[in-house]
Amino acid sequence: MKVDYIIVGCGLAGIAFCEQLITANKSFVVFDNQSQQSSVVAGGLYNPVVLKRFTSVWKSEEQLELALPMYQSIEDKLQIKIDYKIPVYRRFNSNEEQNNWFAASDNPFLANHLSSKIIKNTNPHIQADFGFGEVLNTGRIDTNALITSYKASLKKHHQLIEESFNYNELKLQESDMLYQDILATQIVFAEGFGLKQNPFFNNLPLKESKGELLTIHAPELQIDYVLKSSVFILPLGNHLYHIGATYNWNDKTNNITEEGREELLKKLKTFLNCSFKVVNQVAGIRPTVKDRRPLVGKHPKHHNMYILNGLGTRGVMIGPYVAKQLFNNIENKQILDNEIDIIRFYS
Repeated sequence: MKVDYIIVGCGLAGIAFCEQLITANKSFVVFDNQSQQSSVVAGGLYNPVVLKRFTSVWKSEEQLELALPMYQSIEDKLQIKIDYKIPVYRRFNSNEEQNNWFAASDNPFLANHLSSKIIKNTNPHIQADFGFGEVLNTGRIDTNALITSYKASLKKHHQLIEESFNYNELKLQESDMLYQDILATQIVFAEGFGLKQNPFFNNLPLKESKGELLTIHAPELQIDYVLKSSVFILPLGNHLYHIGATYNWNDKTNNITEEGREELLKKLKTFLNCSFKVVNQVAGIRPTVKDRRPLVGKHPKHHNMYILNGLGTRGVMIGPYVAKQLFNNIENKQILDNEIDIIRFYS
């Protein structure tokens, strides 16, 4: 088999790069062993505002400009629904937070994303004496449906190889590479925290941030918006809600824990006072970077080997942006944004 690209990993980063290749009519195969679950367990929110500090997400406008059309294209192509428009309400804890919100909404960089009105809480099951601030232009990507359907489509077109990639079998040649019976021109590693096992890039400072997520059944709650407080509540329909998420920098497994469950429930119960039942719990390792920027670029020695990783907690937004950056760098020799280029760690 001869292809233009081998992609290792079929999470949000890998899918976004596949879309670039499809648009450019490039041939490719994807290796995925389902070992990395950060994309599957992600809340999937796209939100242009950092709600802890009321500041703009890095390059949020550019990210949304690319991400939303890409997900629309995938919906049309695969005949699925993955993009759900839903407002995000930030619960205020004090008058000071209200004032900070008003100040942020006057910022020209945030004016299109922060409503200047305080929304009064009318839900008897939520404690919010100081009301909510509404973030505009937000929504949720159903990452589980996206990845499941995308893999099924790749498999149908004989582009998905469901097995672990064996780095020792990769034979680098002058102008191409050979892996088993596949001859490829380029290879892109988009394997999330699996990067730690990658001998070509495991020297990069990828940090593990384990996240756990609960799903609860709460018929009394009846909200049609994402509520962001000490944890977020994300409606899924049929009285089901995601509750997330934890941040654990020590545990490097995908195993759910009682500690994670109790942490989420303790925080949730500080402002939610209706009955509910926990119906599911999942965990995964987020690939994060110390400077909070992705890892993108070319290997310092192997000219046809690349990395696309470190999307962190906002993968649904940033994935399409960095995928396009990398594709244009490889195919059109465009210079990468210096904030994401891995050369910053080799200089």
